[in-house]
Amino acid sequence: QVQLVESGGGLVQAGGSLRLSCAASGSIVSIDAMGWYRQAPGKERELVAAITSGGITNYADSVKGRFTISRDNAKNTVILQMNSLKPEDTCVYYCKARVSSRWSIRDYWGQGTQVTVSS
Repeated sequence: QVQLVESGGGLVQAGGSLRLSCAASGSIVSIDAMGWYRQAPGKERELVAAITSGGITNYADSVKGRFTISRDNAKNTVILQMNSLKPEDTCVYYCKARVSSRWSIRDYWGQGTQVTVSS
């Protein structure tokens, strides 16, 4: 079994910064892409940023220039540094990882962490 544990959410004023962290553990052989998604009430979950095992990144247009995704392959960890936060960034943020184990290749999700940006 594989677990993804997120941390770092919270309440911040507009213009502030937060750093989200997600650590994968369990029966992991390798991890391909890792990413962060977010979901607001009544809306679909959307991609925020993703990064491949080789370090290639992809960002939603709404966060380009403000958010930075990075990963530590040795620690199976992905980080999302969020700067210049806006009230519209308020969402539950989820970590996702495509994990190869002894038995399968599949996507795993974290439990979600709340980010609230006040105006």
